[in-house]
Amino acid sequence: MFRTNTCGELRLSDVNKTVTLSGWVQRARKMGGMTFVDLRDRYGITQLVFSEDSNAELCEKASHLGREYVIQATGVVSERQSKNANIPTGDIEIIVSELNILNEAATPPFTIENNTDGGDDIRMKYRYLDLRREAVRKNLEIRHQMTMEVRRYLDSMNFIEVETPMLIGSTPEGARDFVVPSRMNPGQFYALPQSPQLFKQLLMVSGFDRYFQIVKCFRDEDLRADRQPEFTQIDCEMSFVEQEDVITLFEGMAKHLFKTIRGVELTEAFPRITWHDAMKYYGSDKPDTRFEMKFVELMDIMKGHGFGVFDSAEYIGGICAKGAATYTRKQLDALTDFVRRPQIGAKGMVYARVEADGTVKSSVDKFYSQEVLQQMKAAFAAEAGDLILILSGDDAMKTRKQLCELRLEVAQQLGLRDKNKFSCLWVVDFPLFEYSEEGRYMAMHHPFTSPKPEDIPLLDTDMGAVRANAYDMVINGVEVGGGSIRIYDSELQNKMFALLGFTPERAQQQFGWLLDAFKYGAPPHGGLAYGLDRWVSLFAGLDSIRDCIAFPKNNSGRDTMIDAPSVLDPAQLDELNIALNLKEGK
Repeated sequence: MFRTNTCGELRLSDVNKTVTLSGWVQRARKMGGMTFVDLRDRYGITQLVFSEDSNAELCEKASHLGREYVIQATGVVSERQSKNANIPTGDIEIIVSELNILNEAATPPFTIENNTDGGDDIRMKYRYLDLRREAVRKNLEIRHQMTMEVRRYLDSMNFIEVETPMLIGSTPEGARDFVVPSRMNPGQFYALPQSPQLFKQLLMVSGFDRYFQIVKCFRDEDLRADRQPEFTQIDCEMSFVEQEDVITLFEGMAKHLFKTIRGVELTEAFPRITWHDAMKYYGSDKPDTRFEMKFVELMDIMKGHGFGVFDSAEYIGGICAKGAATYTRKQLDALTDFVRRPQIGAKGMVYARVEADGTVKSSVDKFYSQEVLQQMKAAFAAEAGDLILILSGDDAMKTRKQLCELRLEVAQQLGLRDKNKFSCLWVVDFPLFEYSEEGRYMAMHHPFTSPKPEDIPLLDTDMGAVRANAYDMVINGVEVGGGSIRIYDSELQNKMFALLGFTPERAQQQFGWLLDAFKYGAPPHGGLAYGLDRWVSLFAGLDSIRDCIAFPKNNSGRDTMIDAPSVLDPAQLDELNIALNLKEGK
């Protein structure tokens, strides 16, 4: 055996035992006639001790051990004189009698420490080394625990795990597909699934009334901190359910995960907010409700007083930051620069402080009397020491989104976005359609989302007013899951396709097999998909989902470790009947 114990399990109760450990050298220190080696494996660190007095040759051998050498050491467990309270094994050490170097190691390109000196690029290039760090390993352990608890919970609720295909047909109306050429069918392509949406609906038709799958999904879209080209969903579907059934069961799963993974007991029902109110009060369909700062609309108060920017605006709204009147002019100018950034796009920002005596001092005092400013103060229920920040614009929805970015930035500066505090809610009553830049209505979620039954007549008269039978779970401003009740009636599904611009022929070509299946008795059904990567990053307190994925891509969609994607050999292209026609400069 290479080891009798791991490097994280020995304690004072093991003193005088002879043990064998194997692992990587974290560091080696020579002090006088003694050499100390910290040996690391997945389970922890144990200190090894070599003494010139007891075995000079062995001590000399140990003094030449380099970082990340793989070694095996046998010795007796002893109580440490100088204990280390920072590690669980800090009360003991191993007095080594036998050392075996299993493999030497080159000097790693960065230190294998929690606070490493390696930047993101180099850590991703040498990800197999980065995974040795305790901080990264713990993220993957949380991920493992979560998947186990998800399976345990869903199994207890009579769900069955079913795998669905990875090579499917391309479908429109979503993100761009990753496509795979078919050698056996020249000129034809598979697509990698953006989700198992249609297959899980077929499973409902098949009578599997409770399905789940922890499944890889693929979307060829621009990346950011909470996106990867390949990601993992906890994908679920249920038959003979309404929206309330789905929300109740999966809220239960969320509470189970909080309790088993984070030790947090959530007893109250998650609040619910309509999409309309989420946009009105937070400027986002995934509002962060760990703190207040709801939007207050000021058109009735601030218009008509000679300040042209406000007088011509369609929307004027603001937030009140409690106790933030101490912001300096420099800080306020920095916030103005923040909202003017091209990715946010506001033209400027107005601010007002509530002084100790209750008067209001603003950056637009020459346009507004103290009486009007007091009305504004009352609208926010602002008090002495509070800071009011206001944006305006010609497009209400666009300005609300800008105000949302400002709200989040101010909250971050004030320390209100505590990663150890969790605020959960459901967003419901989304619009079924959204008007695209192409000048037509598109499905806000996907074409299989059912409208609210009471809104079905509006499909013929006012598509923009139709609400979806859809729901998202939001935690700390992150959409961790979303789903809907599906259309299960062929006639309504065909109507939906027609409204989205599908000809009957195109609908049949793309989705005929689903529509045909519905003819054989489809039950009412609905479901939800959680983003596993986002869940784990929330529980681990991460800013990016990359650090809870074993081998992630960078922001350009590249795997720098294996240098993928890469150019194919011409022979492979010939075999696939593919000719490249690269654009100039690409």
